[in-house]
Amino acid sequence: MTRTGPWLSAAIVAAALVLSGLLIAVTGGSPAAALRALVEGSLGDAAAVSQTLLYAAPLMLVAVGTCCSARSGAFNIGQEGQVLIGALAGAAAGLRLAVPGPALALVVLFAAALAAGAWAWLSALMNRLRGVDIAVSTLLMTFLAQQVVAFAVTTPWLLQESRWGAAAALPQSNRLPAGALLGSLGDHPGPQLNLGLGVGLVAALLMAVALGRTRWGFRLTVAGLNPAAARHAGIPVTAVGGVALAVSGALAGMAGAVLLASPLSTNRLQPDISINIGWDGLLVALIARDRPLLTIPVAGLFAVLRAGGSFLAATGVPPYLVDVVKALLTLAFVAPAVLRRRPGAA
Repeated sequence: MTRTGPWLSAAIVAAALVLSGLLIAVTGGSPAAALRALVEGSLGDAAAVSQTLLYAAPLMLVAVGTCCSARSGAFNIGQEGQVLIGALAGAAAGLRLAVPGPALALVVLFAAALAAGAWAWLSALMNRLRGVDIAVSTLLMTFLAQQVVAFAVTTPWLLQESRWGAAAALPQSNRLPAGALLGSLGDHPGPQLNLGLGVGLVAALLMAVALGRTRWGFRLTVAGLNPAAARHAGIPVTAVGGVALAVSGALAGMAGAVLLASPLSTNRLQPDISINIGWDGLLVALIARDRPLLTIPVAGLFAVLRAGGSFLAATGVPPYLVDVVKALLTLAFVAPAVLRRRPGAA
């Protein structure tokens, strides 16, 4: 990084924040009131902080997996679909397997990771056999995943909710049993730490070690930086990329299981259970520049925007402006690196 690097980053981020404030003002809101609502809704009390940390966990898992695939040169942008497949597999395991006690929660996480990892690996297989671009196939597989989940929760012999009497069955599954849910440390109204956050933090730490301190991480990074040199050194680039893509999908699927088994949802599989966590997790990884440990604070920032965003309506700010702010911040954090790479840049 050049000496002008930090100043350039600060200037662009400041410009993004100013532009966000102007957009809020143009739509009839008060930037100061919106900022207060955002902070109070996400960090104002113990309950708000607990909700923010709930959002941070799945965002972190998706972003850490994205770091892995991006390092290998396999650009996975189908995380939203992989989150859905993970939630689907987790719901099937939690509702159909007779595992006693809290061990069922581990089975739900494992089933979600296995299914979503296999789902992502299909894109690597299509690339190997037919030369299908991985970015394109992972994106298109998202739409297929949406249809698969919708079919599962509207089909009685699959996962549709069981209803008796005159009540019509809803497009959702039955509620997960208590043993399949991720517990929390602490009690309301005090701070609560859901175990999903621990899963995300452990994943970030392990991935940082794996990418930076292991032979597998070195081979993966070389394959992503220079595939030709990697092949010359005897590294199976295609196989390494396929494994990285499967790991990325597995972590996104685990994020789906965390959404399903934590207080973020009704603990039922529903067509919209992913709540765009896959897309936001991809943005977190972009800002973190594929560094697993950096996904922790960035996921926290996006969690603040998510948790506090629901409070903005009271200030007259349209809900979609939260997404606009996230997009502006993503561009602001990514743009400096792009500008510094221009020929002749300082």
